[in-house]
Order: sequence, then structure tokens, then C-alpha cells
Amino acid sequence: MNNKKRPLIIVVLLIVALAAGGAYWWIQQKKPDADVLTLYGNIDIRQVQLAFNDAGRVSELLVQEGDAVRKGQAVARIDAVRYQDAVDRAQAALLAQKNVLAKLKAGSRPQEIAEARAGVDAALAAQANAKATYARQKTLVESGFLPRQSLDNVTQQLDTAAANVQRARQALSLALQGPRKEDIAAAQAMVKADESALALAQRQLSDTVLYAPDDGVVENRILEVGDMAAPQTPVMTLALNNPVWVRAYVPETELGKIAPGMRADILSDSFPGQPFRGWIGNISPTAEFTPKSVETTELRAQLVYRVRVYACNPDQRLRLGMPVTVQVPLLNNAPQSVSAHVCQH
Repeated sequence: MNNKKRPLIIVVLLIVALAAGGAYWWIQQKKPDADVLTLYGNIDIRQVQLAFNDAGRVSELLVQEGDAVRKGQAVARIDAVRYQDAVDRAQAALLAQKNVLAKLKAGSRPQEIAEARAGVDAALAAQANAKATYARQKTLVESGFLPRQSLDNVTQQLDTAAANVQRARQALSLALQGPRKEDIAAAQAMVKADESALALAQRQLSDTVLYAPDDGVVENRILEVGDMAAPQTPVMTLALNNPVWVRAYVPETELGKIAPGMRADILSDSFPGQPFRGWIGNISPTAEFTPKSVETTELRAQLVYRVRVYACNPDQRLRLGMPVTVQVPLLNNAPQSVSAHVCQH
């Protein structure tokens, strides 16, 4: 009887051993890896609404939706005729004012000084003639040959001649001294004002071309050729998708395990077995409840901290809204200083 039960007992023991081994394996598979912190989130990017600094009619759009653009690349233009006219006018005004300043600095020309000297000589000659006339008239008046009124007339002429001499001498002095320093300073200030006006006109002319502020992809063309553009009206939307970042959330109990600068791997269902290298950019200083769209009902009431995990995206494989898994190694993963600008080189 015992011999008949022995095989059955052995079979039962084998089944129990296999079940125990399977349970242990399943538990080990379900047990979280203590050396890796796993987070879940979605890819996020920045977007820029490109607009002109001044108003004008769109004359040319140089890119299409989906085109990749580089920093500094021209993407659109508005009609520049009015702005070119303003530059030409400012250049002419500046040239005229510079000539005025040059004239003041040069002072009086030799011919002008010679003319002033000749004026003094003419005034002196007229004064000498007035004196001689006065002497003759005085003698005749005193002899009774001319009335007293004649002497009064020549006296007035003598005084006028003396005043003309003084005026001619002052004109010569002004010609010799040249322009006043205050006039030169005022002319210099006008030149600076005209230079600023020209710089502004040139800047407004250059602003008729719209440039990409950074590398990215044209996401949407809002205006078309012929539309009126204005600073308040975006022309197109540019997606800055290198680098991208994962918007993830870490529980408060795991917060002390990570720090900005730690490396991380980003996993996507679209590219199985192809982890994207990234790093933790920043951790929110304030706690919040887990977004309902991210975690299960049981975890929604737990406080978490928002984390940004950056990753370079030169091939544009990580796209806005893509769900991903982030794995942060906890061993041999010291924080390092990493800037998002590293993806631009």
C-alpha cells in the first residue's frame, strides 16, 4: 500500500515546488528594481509665435508647414518700400546736417574775412569824407553863407559814418573769430539725433524680414501672402523640439533619490529597445496632487512633484504628447551640470 502512494506523493511535491518557484519568479518580476526609479509622463516642447515688429503686407513666405528651420533663417517678409523710403530720407537729413556742422567747424572763409576788412575800409573812408564835409559846412555856417540846418544835416551824416565804422569792425571781428562754440555744439547734437533717426529707420527696414529665433519645425502658417501683418498678429508657429522634455511626476517618498543633472533613459513604445539618453532638468519646489490623466485612482490623492527630464531630439523622433517611460539609475549616477544648449552643438 505504501509503495503505491509513494509515486503520488512525489508528483504532489513536484507540483508544489514548481508552484512555489513560479510564485517566487512572479514576485521577483513584479518587485520594483531598487537600483532604478521608474517614472511615467509625456513628451512636451516649446512653441514660439513668430510675428513682425512693424505692420505691413506680407509679401513672401519662405517656408512651409513641416519644414525644419535653423536659427537666424529668414522665414517671411513684408513689403519694404515705405521703410526703404524712410531710410533714404534719414540718410539725406543726416548728410545735410553733417555739412552744416562742417561749415561751422571750418569757420569763416578767407574771402569772407577779406570782405569784412574791405567793409571796414569803406566805412572809414565814408567817415573821413563825412568829417571833411562837416568841417567845410561848419565854416560856411559860421560865416553866414549857409543856414544852421545844413550843419545839423552834416552832423547827422558824420554820426552815421561813425556808427557804420563800428558795425564794420564788429563784422570783421565775427569773421575772424568764426562761429560760436554753442552753435557748433547744437549742430553736433543735431547730427547725433539724425544718426539715431537713421539707425531706427535701418532697424525698421531690417525688421521687414522675419527670422527664426532658434532651430525648430514650422508647425502652422497662420498668415499668407497678401495678409496684413502686425506685432499683435502671429505669422506662423514654430515648434522648438530639440531638446524636448518629459513632464513626469515623482512621489514624495522617492523625491530624495533624484536630483537635477542625473542621467536618465527615456523609453517609447514607438521605438522599443532604443532608449533615448536624457537628464533631469529641474524638480518643482512645490507639491501637487497627481494629475488624473497620468496616474490611477488610488494614486491621485498622493502628493507628487513635477519633474522635467530633458533629452536631445536631433532626429525628431520624440513628438509632442508621446507617452514615455523614464528610468533613472540610482547607482553611480552623480548629478552633473548639463545645459539644454548642449543639444545645439
